[in-house]
Amino acid sequence: MAKIVDIESREAKQGERMIEVRLRFWTNDIVPKGRIVPKHAWASGVVRIASNKSHGIAPSNPRPFNSLLDVGAVIEKVLIDHGVVLHPDRKMQKYFSINTIRDSN
Repeated sequence: MAKIVDIESREAKQGERMIEVRLRFWTNDIVPKGRIVPKHAWASGVVRIASNKSHGIAPSNPRPFNSLLDVGAVIEKVLIDHGVVLHPDRKMQKYFSINTIRDSN
């Protein structure tokens, strides 16, 4: 694994090393109020980030998504809103290029 230089690092106790993003699905109006159908939910809900003192993350209002196709984009917005920087692992690096393609005109 490549070492990150010139970035502040700090001690983190067990349980606060990972950054946690949660998906919550709506279950209202599937059956009468106050009841549920186990394991049934709408394909919409909210994405929220969990508080993490070690990373300096304080949660803000959850961001809604309206379909499963929106989930990736909403997760990305939540991470960006909280200043989280993702580092691609070896398998993901095949999708990135250091060289830029320039128009020859």
